[in-house]
Amino acid sequence: MPEVLKAPLVVEFPFTRSLGPVQSAFLTGLRERVVLGVRTTDGRTLVPPVEYDPVTAEEIRDLVEVAPTGTVTTWAWNHEPRRGQPLDTPFAWVLVRLDGADTALLHALDAPAPDTVRTGMRVRVRWAPERSGAITDIACFEPYDGGPGEPTGHDGRFENPVTGIVAAARLDYVYSPGRAQTAYIENLSERRTVGERCPSCHKVYVPPRGACPTCGLATSEQVEVGPRGTVTTYCIVNIKAKNLDIEVPYVYAHIALDGAGLALHGRIGGIPYDEVRMGLRVEPVWAEGGRHPDHYRPTGEPDADYETYKEML
Repeated sequence: MPEVLKAPLVVEFPFTRSLGPVQSAFLTGLRERVVLGVRTTDGRTLVPPVEYDPVTAEEIRDLVEVAPTGTVTTWAWNHEPRRGQPLDTPFAWVLVRLDGADTALLHALDAPAPDTVRTGMRVRVRWAPERSGAITDIACFEPYDGGPGEPTGHDGRFENPVTGIVAAARLDYVYSPGRAQTAYIENLSERRTVGERCPSCHKVYVPPRGACPTCGLATSEQVEVGPRGTVTTYCIVNIKAKNLDIEVPYVYAHIALDGAGLALHGRIGGIPYDEVRMGLRVEPVWAEGGRHPDHYRPTGEPDADYETYKEML
């Protein structure tokens, strides 16, 4: 059996969101070394604050300052910090109920070893030296032997409040396409499109999945399809992707290759975007040294009859 492919992949993007009045006050407060919660109608103080009571669903706006000291309610040791985490040495993730709050805040505790951490231990905020209005303005918590800290008496009104945040979202993982798609990718590098046929319903899956999702049976019989096919449906892309050197607008389509039992995705080129249509007959265009078709172009054949591809829409 040929070696199954695998490759490291990264999904990364900046996540931008605006802030309502409660979250704006909370993050602006962190910038000013003030921890704010929100008081519910029954007198509970929620930290971090939310804009709606999780019990009654009432809107809540009554901001109240709590102390930068508190008590660990539960914890877990992180023996191998990852990129982007609060500390680059082993630390504890802790839930801390700050003095004056009725709920707990999740953050990191800078501790030398797991045997120095316990539920009920006292901690205090260690502020970041440079603060911008984000949860990272709390660098971490640190052990503390004193009593409750003193709030400053802030009312939650600030100059130049934070109105939005940008958080970097990133996921690193190793992807393996499995046996069936490894064979599919290797055949593509030879400019052949090969799917697999279900032994029961006889549908040819392209790309192959290793099993028929309808019948639940493993697929192993390889069937070469195409290279020509039919546009079953499509969309016009008007937003340029940062990592694609393709001018907009362009067309991305579902293409049912001849002999295949379902449609695959592909870009349509060689024709004005507003002339692409359902039923258009297309063929692959390979870039020099490319391992997969760069795009599909019209073949010049008459359009396919709707009845021949309607089941693959």
